[in-house]
Amino acid sequence: MIRKSSITEAGRSLYASKQRTILALIGIMIGIGSVIAMISVGQIVSNESLKQFRDMGTDLISIEKGYSETDNSSSKKAKFTLDTTKTLKQQIPAIHLMSPVVTAFGEFSLSGIKGDVNLIGITPEFISLNKLKLRAGRFITDLDRNQPYIMLGAEAFDQANIPVTEDMLGREIRMNKRYYTIVGILEDAPKSELMSYQTNYSAIMHISTTSRNFNIIELATVMARIKENVKPVSLINTIQDYFSRKQQGLNIRVSTAEQLLKQMEKQMQLFTLLLGAIGSISLVVGGVGVMNVMLVSVTERKKEIGIRRALGAKRSDIQNQFLVEAMILSMLGGAIGIVIGIGVSYVLSIVNNWEYMISYMAILLGVGVSSSVGIFFGYYPAYQAARLDPITALRSD
Repeated sequence: MIRKSSITEAGRSLYASKQRTILALIGIMIGIGSVIAMISVGQIVSNESLKQFRDMGTDLISIEKGYSETDNSSSKKAKFTLDTTKTLKQQIPAIHLMSPVVTAFGEFSLSGIKGDVNLIGITPEFISLNKLKLRAGRFITDLDRNQPYIMLGAEAFDQANIPVTEDMLGREIRMNKRYYTIVGILEDAPKSELMSYQTNYSAIMHISTTSRNFNIIELATVMARIKENVKPVSLINTIQDYFSRKQQGLNIRVSTAEQLLKQMEKQMQLFTLLLGAIGSISLVVGGVGVMNVMLVSVTERKKEIGIRRALGAKRSDIQNQFLVEAMILSMLGGAIGIVIGIGVSYVLSIVNNWEYMISYMAILLGVGVSSSVGIFFGYYPAYQAARLDPITALRSD
């Protein structure tokens, strides 16, 4: 049992060897601090990614044409067209909103600058489905059917270094030898893992305009939002059956936000564990530093150990003293390291505009690990000190 006198004596010994104590503290501080910072940042990044995904809603589903190497001739001939989706909402009442989407790739010319941009053809429901917001102008509506009107994503011309501003409203943009009038500028939209395209980097027009002007037959996807209290997974077979009845051999893949969310959570957990494992390398280095410092301390204090043994101190008293010194070093370094780790994760959150959160698991891990390091790396030097022969110790210089 560790007595108060052992703690007092250990504190005096550490204070007497300030330089050695500080060097050991630095190693532990860096080790614990890096582990805390990496785990905290990992959890903050994970939370930020999942938050953006949840903001879009877990009731979203994406319907796309599936492809397989074993597809037969009827599967290869089957087309995923707008006609196959016309009665989807009526025949599957669980679907609240839906929007067929076509995509293309176009060359644009604006103010003498040329470049490439993604094109998305939508129906007006797409705007509500993806919770799009306007910076200026108006949205595409059904009145724009077959009309040359276009909306621009917040970063549509990022590669060409053309700022998407309100000044563009009403201007004409040339796209694949046709001219379109810009009627709306979108706010920055959250990224959705359900979509293979991103609205921020796209020019958006009515699906009828895109299909006609760019000769598009097949849909890229159908985005849908289901009604409340309906499990997305339960609809997968129903939707696939609907399309197989509409066109023989049409293979459909349905992805749900709920499924992707679970996959992302698993990936983020592995990401956090990986960061913690990398940080633990520096922790091991810090622990070895504590052991080296304590071994040097044992060598330098052989005479002190011999005198204490000669005056009646037991081996357990000597072992406890050196073990307590190692634990004090580790606990103190751990406490400072926790503060450093929390501080680093806070600064990174502010700089990257992330929502800051304290990882209590990381703090508990820091306390537990620092204690374990003190015991593990301090035990051998303490054991060596306790096993010194008193006569040999007294004879040492």
